[in-house]
Amino acid sequence: MVNSRRLKQALPFLLVVLLTAFIIIDLVSGPIGLKQQIHASDVFQILASHLGLVHRQSSETVRASDFIVWELRTPRVLAGLVVGMLLAMAGVAFQSFLMNPLADPYMIGVSAGSALGSATIILIGGTGWLIGLAQPVAAFASGIATMALISLLARRNGRVSAQTFLLAGFVVGTFVYSITRLLIALSNRGNDTSKASAILSQLLGSLQTAHWTDIWLMAPFGIVGAIVLMKSHSELNLMTLGEESAAHLGVDTERFKARVIIAGSMVTAATVAVAGIIGFVGMVVPHLARRIVGPDHRRLLPCSMLLGAAVLLIADWFSRVCLNELEVGVITSIVGAPVFCYLLRTKLVSRW
Repeated sequence: MVNSRRLKQALPFLLVVLLTAFIIIDLVSGPIGLKQQIHASDVFQILASHLGLVHRQSSETVRASDFIVWELRTPRVLAGLVVGMLLAMAGVAFQSFLMNPLADPYMIGVSAGSALGSATIILIGGTGWLIGLAQPVAAFASGIATMALISLLARRNGRVSAQTFLLAGFVVGTFVYSITRLLIALSNRGNDTSKASAILSQLLGSLQTAHWTDIWLMAPFGIVGAIVLMKSHSELNLMTLGEESAAHLGVDTERFKARVIIAGSMVTAATVAVAGIIGFVGMVVPHLARRIVGPDHRRLLPCSMLLGAAVLLIADWFSRVCLNELEVGVITSIVGAPVFCYLLRTKLVSRW
């Protein structure tokens, strides 16, 4: 009992150490089969030089290595770190708020809504608008608009029913996703299939094109949404007892629902704007975290964030190093579905 309690207390530190190790491995690893790899010492020197800690002499080889590490690998690793954290956090919030172990950002439709905005900008050739920010901005705006529509459909007599919200999200998400597939069909007509490929990459979920502007765009929305959700841990604990019980214990359930919907939509739309649709991270990771630290959201939210970041970093590392840049969303779905089936069979999901 004492050892178990000590392990739970030390778990956040262990997860941080593990995540740090994954970050280092991801930064120093190049694709398998590449003849000329960047040595780990060079990677650390490049990072230190950009942080102002050391000075490196410039040469053609140094500039090429610098570009690979600082402009390609580092923003990709940071994007995977933040996207994994935000998806897992949103998954915890939606599962607790809807009292449904299957709820996640993908299932309730906000991911599909964001993907539609991104696909529309690609189709009309507007990726260069707004200093190159038109695509992520459109993805964020359409995701928020989709969630507003779902909330409107789920509201009856001034109240939002959790069951109706989930059903409305599924229906609206399916409809919006079908429109996105229509855009793929339209963009695939003619000799230029690059637009169709770009839209498909959004639907599959990828970190290949992540760069520093994406990080800065995602950061404010992600930070605000994360703070709101982290401060809501007490209400989330009470909501798992049932909406009526939470109301009797002093929770203004309707205001709380609105707060969770807005915050969850913000973080999800921000992730889709950068990485496209990445499934199963928001569904499976919260269940794994509950198995480790229990249902208390004060521990569950940070544990899920760290696990989500680690899972996505590992998947993206495997994609980049071993699978010739296969979209990371494909990997998370292939691995996530069997893992969730295992959780279901072992009745771990029922303990959420």
